[in-house]
Amino acid sequence: MTSRVADLADLGVREIAAEVHRNRLTAEAVTVAALDRIARLNGKLNCYTRIDSEEAIAAARATDKAIARGDDPGPLAGATFGAKDLFDIAGHTTTAGAALRANAPPAEEDAAAVSALRTSGATLLGSQNMDEFAYGFTTDNAHTGPTRNPHDITLIAGGSSGGSAAAVAAGLCAGAIGTDTNGSVRVPAAFCGVFGLKPTYTRLSRRGTFPFVHSFDHIGCFARNTPDLAALYDALQVADSRDPAQARRSADPSLPSLDEPEPDLRIATLGGYFRESATPDVLAALDAVAEALGAIRSIELPETERARSAAFCLSAAEGGSLHLHDLRTQPQLYDFAVRDRLIAGAMLPAGLIMRAQRFRRWFRDRVADIFETTDILLAPAAPFPAQPIGQPTIRMGRGDLSVRANAGLYTQPISFIGLPVVVAPLLARGQPPRGVQLIGPPWSEARLLRMARRLELAGLCVPARPSELAP
Repeated sequence: MTSRVADLADLGVREIAAEVHRNRLTAEAVTVAALDRIARLNGKLNCYTRIDSEEAIAAARATDKAIARGDDPGPLAGATFGAKDLFDIAGHTTTAGAALRANAPPAEEDAAAVSALRTSGATLLGSQNMDEFAYGFTTDNAHTGPTRNPHDITLIAGGSSGGSAAAVAAGLCAGAIGTDTNGSVRVPAAFCGVFGLKPTYTRLSRRGTFPFVHSFDHIGCFARNTPDLAALYDALQVADSRDPAQARRSADPSLPSLDEPEPDLRIATLGGYFRESATPDVLAALDAVAEALGAIRSIELPETERARSAAFCLSAAEGGSLHLHDLRTQPQLYDFAVRDRLIAGAMLPAGLIMRAQRFRRWFRDRVADIFETTDILLAPAAPFPAQPIGQPTIRMGRGDLSVRANAGLYTQPISFIGLPVVVAPLLARGQPPRGVQLIGPPWSEARLLRMARRLELAGLCVPARPSELAP
C-alpha cells in the first residue's frame, strides 16, 4: 500500500474502489490524502468553495467498517467525489455560486445525484466553484473568485462547472458531478483535459439541484478515464419517482463492457458552422479524432446558427423568469454581468419565445433525420482552448467576441435538443488541452462511451496524471 499523496491522487474511481474492496487500501486513507491535497492546492486553484472534512472522514470510516464486517458498501467504495455548488447537500446551504443565496436555509436532504453516489459507496468531499447561477462558461465568479486551470493557473477552467472539472484534473477528487445547460460540463472538460459526459435530457434525476433553464438542464459527470466516467454514470442512473421528468427516462441497465466491440459505425464530422470560428489547434484535434474513428464524411446541421440564437433566447427567458422577483428586489446582490443578461431575458416578448420553441421542434426533427444515416457526430467542444483569466474577448473569424459567452458556441445547439455527448480530451505538449464532442441520438450513451474508450486505448485521448499538474 502506498501512502504518498501524489500516488493516491493519481488513482481513479474504479482503482480506488477495487483496492478498498480488496483490503489493500482504506477509504479513510484515500479521503485523508485527498483532503491533504486540497489543503495544499485549493488555495491556488480555487476548485472548492466548501470542504466537508469531518463528514468525509466519517463516511470513509463507515465504509471501512462495512468492509471489515464483510458487507459490501457499494461499487464505488472509497472513491472520492465533489459536487458543483448547486447540488443540495443535507445540512448545508446550496449557494449556486451566488451571494444572493449565502444565507439561504440549509438543504434538508441530498440531491438525487449526490445520494446515488453516496449510496454506491463514494465519499463526498465538498462543494465546488461555479459561475453564478450557472450562467457563464469561465467560472470566474465575482463572489468566490476564479477557478484556475491545473494545466496553467493563468488560464480559465471553463464553466459553469469549472471547479468540478479542475478538481478532477488536479486530483482533488477522483470524480465529480456537474450540470450542463448550454455546455457547462463539456466546455470545462475540454479546457481542463478530462472526460465529461452530458447524458440525454432527463436521463438522470435533477431533483435537488438549483435550476437554471428547466428545459435544458442536464446532470453530468467528470473523470480522468472512460471506465471511471461510465462507473459514475452507472451509479447515477437511479430511477427517481420524485422527479417528474423521469417519466420520460429510457431504461438503460448497467453498462456493458466498454471494450465490447461495436459494429461498423457511420461516423461523420460536423462542418460549416462547427469549423468556421475554430482555432487551428482545435481543428487539428477534431481531425485527429475523426481519423482515429474512421470518420470520412463531413456534414452540416441545418440552421445551426439559428439554433444557437434560439438557445440563447430560451435560456435568457427561462432564467430571467426564474429570477424575476429577486431581480426586482435585490439586484445589487447579483454579478452585474449575470444580472443584466437575466433582466434582458425577462423582458423578451412572448412571441419571440414561441418562435424559438417552434424552431426548436423543427431543428430536433431535422437532426433526428440525420441520425437515420449517421451513428455518431464529431465536433469541437469549444472554438478555442482555455484563455487567460480576466481576458474579456478573443479574436475569432467574426471579429472580437466575448470569451464568457462564446466558449459555448459549439455546445449550445446540441443541448438545445437534449442529445447525449461525451467529451474526449486531447493534450499536446506546451499547449492547453482541447476537447472533441462525440454526439449521438437520444439514449446512445453506452455507444459514445465505447467510442471514447477506443480513443483512450489508442493513446489519443489520455488525460495528464494529477501528480504531473501540481502547481
